[in-house]
This record gives sequence, C-alpha cells and structure tokens, in this order.
Amino acid sequence: MVWEPRTYRQVSNADALVPFTVVRGETDLQISALRDLSAEALAVVDALRADLERHIAAHPRFLESYVPVTVADDAPEVVRAMADAGAAAGTGPMAAVAGAIAERVARALEPLSAEVIVENGGDTFIMGTRGRRVLLVAGDSPLSGRVALAVDGATLPVAVCTSSGKVGHSVSLGSAHSATVVAPEGALADAVATALGNRVHGPDDIERALTWACAVPGVTGAVVIAGDRIGALGEIRLEPVTPQV
Repeated sequence: MVWEPRTYRQVSNADALVPFTVVRGETDLQISALRDLSAEALAVVDALRADLERHIAAHPRFLESYVPVTVADDAPEVVRAMADAGAAAGTGPMAAVAGAIAERVARALEPLSAEVIVENGGDTFIMGTRGRRVLLVAGDSPLSGRVALAVDGATLPVAVCTSSGKVGHSVSLGSAHSATVVAPEGALADAVATALGNRVHGPDDIERALTWACAVPGVTGAVVIAGDRIGALGEIRLEPVTPQV
C-alpha cells in the first residue's frame, strides 16, 4: 500500500464548524463538528476497528475477497452492513469499509453536535440541516477541483463516496478519474462507487456505468469524471468552482 498525502483537505472549508483529524491505523478521518470531539470519535473508531479485526481474524476471506461474502446473522453490525453493501454492488465487503466507518462515526457524534461531516479518504458522511458542497477531486483531469456536488440540507443525512482509478491507494479495476455515488448509507455508497469506477475504462463507458449505478436500490445519484468528460445521473446538482489562486 502506497501512502498519498490527502492534499484535497487543504481546500476543505466547512463554515461554522471546527475541523479535526482522527487517525488509527489505516483509518484517517477528517471530521468537522460544532466543537472538537476527537476523543469521542477515537473511541468510536477503536470499537469499530476491534469488531472488524476480530471478524477478519476468524474469517480471513472477508478481508481478501473481491466478490460478495456471506456473514452470519450474529456478526458485528458494521460487518453485516459491509457484507450487504458488497452484495448490492457485486464487490467484496472491504470495498465498503471507509464509507461504513464514516457513517458510524458521524452518527455516534451527532448527539453531541447537530452538524457533523466525516471524511474518510474521499468517502464522506454528512449530517445536519445545512446544505454543503462536496468538491470533486479527479487527479490530473482538467475537471478536477472545478466542479462541486451540491448537497441540499433537506436530503441529509447522506453519504457522498468517491472511487478513483487514478488517485489514492484503494483498488480500482477501472481508469475513471473519479466515480462518485450518493446514497443514504455510507457502506452502500462506498461499495457502489468502487463498482462504478470498475466499469469505466474511458469516456465512452460513462453513460452505461451511470445507468448501472443508479439502478442499484438505495442509490440516489452518481457522477463520473473520465479525462475531460463528466457525466451525472439521478438526483445530482453540480456547480462550477473557481480554482483558488
């Protein structure tokens, strides 16, 4: 695994919220809330990772599989959510891990902060009532950082998860600069974003891949950037962004 600096965080700006970072092992979260809740967030992360690590120790295929995996009804809740998301997207359960953790940390913090944003390596879960904009970062595409996905406050809570064949350490079988999925569940959005990116090998694949993603139950919209082309389908509102000088 090659570590890449998350430089996109340098341009994040959640108005009226306090940003802080929580890191434990491979989990690297940037959280924005009404106050610094680092200790509380770290406790949630530790509990989630403990559940996952125990399950993986007993069931190594859960970590290794690139196809859906069945888990027992008494498996930890986060494990079952990841397995369900993988089954819906046709991916291994670990394709859902970042989105699953982002959602669970956000929901755990919500009683302490009415507005919460948790970003986990490009997989974001947003809670509250205030509309937000999520910048679409797409590697060396000329569209990277020039388009934002507008999230209406009335649609919250919601997950906005992105996979890329060009950026980051996550495994992608495609070559999309970015494949973004919007859904109420973080695990589902993450797994479908991975599968969406897997289907894009060039601009001509955008329309077909978006049609597939938006047919997955629970997905409300999707966006793909491939080279200098962008496509969107579903309940998506895109806004231009003026690059910072």
